[in-house]
Amino acid sequence: MTSSDPGADARTAPDSPADAGRAPQPAPAAGTGRSARPGTVGIVLAVLAVLFIAANLRPGATSLGPVLAEVSASLGIDGGVAGVLTALPGLMFGVVGLLAVRMGRRAGLSLTIALSLVLVVAGLLLRPGSGSVWAFVPLTALALAGMAVGNVLVPAWVKRHGRRHTVVLMTLYSMFLTVGGSAGSGLAAPMAGLAGALGDPADGWRYALGFWGLMALVPLVLWLVVARRTGHDFPTAPPREHPDRSLASSPTAVALMVLFGVQAMNAYVQFGWMPQVYRDAGLDANLAGSLTAVIAGMGIIGGLVMPTVIERSRTLAPWMLGFGLLTAAGYIGLLLAPVAGAWLWSVLLGAGGFAFPTAISLIPARSRDPHVTARLSGFVQPFGYILAALGPLAVGFLHAGLGDWTLVLVLLAASGVVMAVAGLRVSGRVFVDDELAG
Repeated sequence: MTSSDPGADARTAPDSPADAGRAPQPAPAAGTGRSARPGTVGIVLAVLAVLFIAANLRPGATSLGPVLAEVSASLGIDGGVAGVLTALPGLMFGVVGLLAVRMGRRAGLSLTIALSLVLVVAGLLLRPGSGSVWAFVPLTALALAGMAVGNVLVPAWVKRHGRRHTVVLMTLYSMFLTVGGSAGSGLAAPMAGLAGALGDPADGWRYALGFWGLMALVPLVLWLVVARRTGHDFPTAPPREHPDRSLASSPTAVALMVLFGVQAMNAYVQFGWMPQVYRDAGLDANLAGSLTAVIAGMGIIGGLVMPTVIERSRTLAPWMLGFGLLTAAGYIGLLLAPVAGAWLWSVLLGAGGFAFPTAISLIPARSRDPHVTARLSGFVQPFGYILAALGPLAVGFLHAGLGDWTLVLVLLAASGVVMAVAGLRVSGRVFVDDELAG
């Protein structure tokens, strides 16, 4: 199993209570020979860097769903390729995320994050100019690859540099991930309509998607500054007598991966297909995009409150049960009364989506040493996203084959049960470090 565990070839820090809060001592970074002690990052720069990268790790994915019909018509995309496009975020976040920890070890966390933003900017700026699906899909994949690296390494960076501000930074990160996701979904159709009114209506989607490439320039500049100040900052630790155990041997790590994966699957089904569900029910594109934005926007509240809840609660069991029940109820309601209760179902699904900032915040909260945090993030997110990618792809093929949303919504409601069960396993105060040492 070691080969499937990013970072399993490195060494973890001692897991004793005495070492739990101690910063790693200066040591050569694995494979580099450089000092692992990071430079100082001021709190203002840290806040800005985390805030702006979080706000730009989702719009490139979430802005596509509300204008998918227009993109498909313009580029001649059929239902199967549309299914691939909606599955692409999960696939890229998973596959590229598996390499993120190794890249971070070689170049340092900060520089690797900065370089990943170069891919985001390039992909998002170039794909609106695509004249065919053969260019649009690879450029989308390029941007998503950059986002994948940020997904994995930013929580590890926060654990490494946050110190007493870790909870604040994770709160900002979780909250602005959903701010960006909500903005991408909610603004896509209005921006496409406005751009179309000023030019060719068929090309309005190009401006709506290209806007996010310009926005990603801001975090790119900030993270280049951060990388210059930190130097090589991948966390290292003294060697141990025995090789690291695979994270697959940690029940907490596996359960957290399942929780993250099932929730992410729901999120990408919602971003990619929920606007079409609403449009097929008779709602217009702007309202469908707004309802999807409500689902994502509810996560802002979750991102704001859940890191503090995690820090202060002895158990998260009631929360985990609630997330599962709300998710199931939202999909069942959407099946029974998609128009009359549209706003209510969006709110319920959004509240169930609190599981996402919870899972993100649990990565540093269920690990002590920054090196273990990096490994845990490199396990939970890539494998979770690979699991998540199956959802949008299956939805595309099921809907194309059956012609309606009934079975899709029933299966999505059942996923709420799986999410609750996995969440209960990570609801107590248990640390992956201890399970790896046991």
